[in-house]
Amino acid sequence: MNLERLENILRDEPKFRLKQAKQALFINLISDWEQATNFPLELRQRLNQECPLEIETKITKSQDENSIKALIYLDDGLSVETVLLNHLDGRNTVCVSSQVGCSLGCVFCATGKMGFKRNLTRTEIVSQVLFFARYIKSKGLKVNNIVFMGMGEPFLNYENVMGAIEVLNDKDGLNIGARHISISTVGIINGIKKLAQEKLQLNLALSLHAPNDDLRSKIIPYNRANSIKNLIKDVNCYLEQTGRRLMIEYLMIDDFNDSREQALELAKLLKQIDPPLYFVNLIAYNPTDEFKPSPAKRIKDFKLALNKQGIEATERHRFGQDIEAACGQLAGKL
Repeated sequence: MNLERLENILRDEPKFRLKQAKQALFINLISDWEQATNFPLELRQRLNQECPLEIETKITKSQDENSIKALIYLDDGLSVETVLLNHLDGRNTVCVSSQVGCSLGCVFCATGKMGFKRNLTRTEIVSQVLFFARYIKSKGLKVNNIVFMGMGEPFLNYENVMGAIEVLNDKDGLNIGARHISISTVGIINGIKKLAQEKLQLNLALSLHAPNDDLRSKIIPYNRANSIKNLIKDVNCYLEQTGRRLMIEYLMIDDFNDSREQALELAKLLKQIDPPLYFVNLIAYNPTDEFKPSPAKRIKDFKLALNKQGIEATERHRFGQDIEAACGQLAGKL
């Protein structure tokens, strides 16, 4: 599928054709233009030849089937991974990738160890959500939420990410509300400021993972370019401009960032956020190579220490570890 090519083909058609095409793609969720029976036969044949709708994938299901990982094959021979998360309350979330690989080299992340291949196009981002929308349609289900927490750093592919969100949010597209779309970042310079100026009420998640610069730089090399002090400034501006609640993501890594003293240091740091529109999401680390996850009791103690300091904290439910589809595990493996 190629949205740009589709728009070019329909440029000489009556204006209503593009709206019909979007309805066929994103509402009826067709996988073959022959299913667009309101199109002339000749146009259907041309679209199938020049803009086919097949999304070539290989899927892997977790044992509990609460998560499904899809490896999507791209036209240039590269591939990217995306994940469907089935929540207990019936919601369906797609974890979307924005790049093939990543240039940031975060030590805890399998994607970072691939190195950077290239940015994904608007269509390649949308296709990840579209694939799962088609996949669960037969069960009478819909995609409810989108999180840009897959492969790559979204703010390093800003224009294509926002272009994809425009399609996903469009009432003639998948019509997913902006408040159900979240973007996760390690804190790219000017990225948070740019997002604050967007008209859409998107959610922001900051991958912090450490209470000080020395510790954070060991696992997120990019921190040396944009310190925590600068991040706090950007976050404060973002909250003042948007009034949108921020999620602070914090990986719990055994004997690295999970002591009571580090919880108190984190609480002191976060109290610099003003207005205090945030909460901390504690994530049990999913092993890739060098680190181990914190024991369950230490995570609970860390959470309690934050709570006693007036910091709201939650524990993220673990999805897809058995199929390497959990946080930090996506690596585009064939």
